[in-house]
Amino acid sequence: MRLNLRKTLFILPNLFTLSSIFCGFYAVLLSAGPATEDDLYRAALLIVFAMFFDTIDGRVARLTRTQSAFGVQIDSLADLVSFGVAPGVLVYKWSLYQIGFGGVLASFAFAACGAIRLARFNVLATAPTGAPKKPGKYILGLPIPGAAGILVSLVAANHAVAGALPGTPVIVLSVVIALSFFMVSTIKFRSFKDVKLSWRSVIFVLVTIATSVAVALRFHISFALVWLLGCYITLGVVESIFNLSRRGLGRRKSLPPPGEDDAPTRL
Repeated sequence: MRLNLRKTLFILPNLFTLSSIFCGFYAVLLSAGPATEDDLYRAALLIVFAMFFDTIDGRVARLTRTQSAFGVQIDSLADLVSFGVAPGVLVYKWSLYQIGFGGVLASFAFAACGAIRLARFNVLATAPTGAPKKPGKYILGLPIPGAAGILVSLVAANHAVAGALPGTPVIVLSVVIALSFFMVSTIKFRSFKDVKLSWRSVIFVLVTIATSVAVALRFHISFALVWLLGCYITLGVVESIFNLSRRGLGRRKSLPPPGEDDAPTRL
């Protein structure tokens, strides 16, 4: 019996995807019960490991040329578990439980908006034949790993400062609602798939590294992740506002001068 190497390679990226699901599932188990502060911190770290596996599986699939419609679907299911349900349960057990049923609704809204965002991504990223399309320059809506990363970073940062992170459940609630909105919004966020080596990109990377290191040294490495993801969201919002204003200006210039359409027609 001859072994089909290509079919064997097909299993490899899916193993990384399943590892991501395992990390998310284990994070839910740690968060769901009578979780201690250390349990919540370990759950946050598991979600970080899930992000690592989520990044690796796509690269492995491209490296081995085993991209498929099945891979797109199982990757989205993994993202829903690890970056939708797990962070929602985590942030509820960490802070939102103090609000009561409102905290339950907010945590569910985060997971639900993540599911909607992933379903929309699958529709946009899949050709009519079912094959995955080539990634574009922008992504519609905040990627769910980024939204989950902010929540996880807040939990990790709070653990780093021994629970002294300033903030109330109302602030955490506002952050969760804002992230949920960004995921289902039509704001376009950069995918950085088209980044080319230039002096601008070099300066951007150097500034990003320098500011992140400064934040990490001043506070904690988890605060640096909050800083990076916050800047990423701000960049998407600013670019969207700029593009909207530019399109509005273009439409205004294309309109005929006032009164031109109402001029009397000579018979």
